[in-house]
Amino acid sequence: MVARLSDEQHRTATMLELFFDLCFVTAVAQAATAFEHELAEGRIAHGVLGYAMVFFAIWWAWMNFTWFASAYDTDDVPYRLLTLVQITGALVLAAGASEALQQDDFTVITWGYVIMRLAMVTQWLRAARSDPERRRTCLRYAVGIFVVQVGWVVRLALPEDTRLATFAVLVLAEISVPAWAERAATTTWHPHHIAERYGLFTLIVLGESITAATGAVHAALGSDAALGDLAALVVGGILTVFALWWLYFAQSAHHRLTTLRRVLLWGYGHYLVFASAAAVGAGLAVNVAHTTGHGHLSDHAAAAAYTIPVAVFVTLVWLLHHRAGGLRRPVDALHPVAVVAVLAATFGPSPVLVTGVITALLIATTLILTERNTTHGNVKTDAHGDARRDAHEDTHKNTHNGTPDTPQEPST
Repeated sequence: MVARLSDEQHRTATMLELFFDLCFVTAVAQAATAFEHELAEGRIAHGVLGYAMVFFAIWWAWMNFTWFASAYDTDDVPYRLLTLVQITGALVLAAGASEALQQDDFTVITWGYVIMRLAMVTQWLRAARSDPERRRTCLRYAVGIFVVQVGWVVRLALPEDTRLATFAVLVLAEISVPAWAERAATTTWHPHHIAERYGLFTLIVLGESITAATGAVHAALGSDAALGDLAALVVGGILTVFALWWLYFAQSAHHRLTTLRRVLLWGYGHYLVFASAAAVGAGLAVNVAHTTGHGHLSDHAAAAAYTIPVAVFVTLVWLLHHRAGGLRRPVDALHPVAVVAVLAATFGPSPVLVTGVITALLIATTLILTERNTTHGNVKTDAHGDARRDAHEDTHKNTHNGTPDTPQEPST
């Protein structure tokens, strides 16, 4: 299992990686559906906490595979078989998602998670044997992951009143493993490949939100709900998801992965990006149910189930991709203003439709201001006003080792 080059030309996602994502989105769908049911029944705090816990397992297992594959995807038979084992674990996790979120029964989801993680331990041991330069790093990953998995299994036998605290401790242990392991030697992940993988999973999660919302609208058509109300939900939902797609993909993420601190913030910050994207679909389904007279939420609570995930998504993408350096120009303030407006829509009429209009206006206004900056400033920018680097900057060579001068992110 020889390490891949971090400057490998034409590196793209493989068919196995895409298959992995499609299987993983099953778990996302199950978690979002269970979250929707919790919200509709008025168990808001319980639903949010359960969703956060279940989604951590989904996100972290996906992220671990993604960074490892970027550095060590050899596509040989053992690699493929171990990846299929991880997919099996993801399906087990998906089967236990609703029980964990709604009934606090984490037995099935824990075993599915551990299956995935133990397969990753085996992958790291293979890498340690084949990559002497990074053997210490690989062994740290293998040992760290294995120890934490023992903790997850032990947690199942602990009293229920200790499970939340132990969950928090084990989460901290999980996310600390990459930082500890990478101190020995950085792995050779590929920045373009990582950015593509994160983008593809965001795309799939947004698509799942559309699917969930479509199912809710289809069910509502058989009820006595006014077509005008449903039309407002449909138009608002479509505008919102289109705008969220535009917002995420109107940037080049790979050149932002320049320091260990940045890549950790960027990679870990996507927990909220993915979770909020999936929650948008759940929130829209909640509002459809509310419009048809189902559920136990007030008008404002139902609206918040939609506006808050949208606001979280816009905020996180803005921070991670666009304005991590702070507010420097008028265009930089558009996203915070839009977030405030979306949250304010919670307390007005037709919150879903208004949210869709606000997010669409965010994209349109940004494009207009960006075009003005480009015309008057003669600066090349992307669709959200970020100055783009020329191609030769992305291939800048490190004088020490002849590879792109990009510090490496943990292959978790």
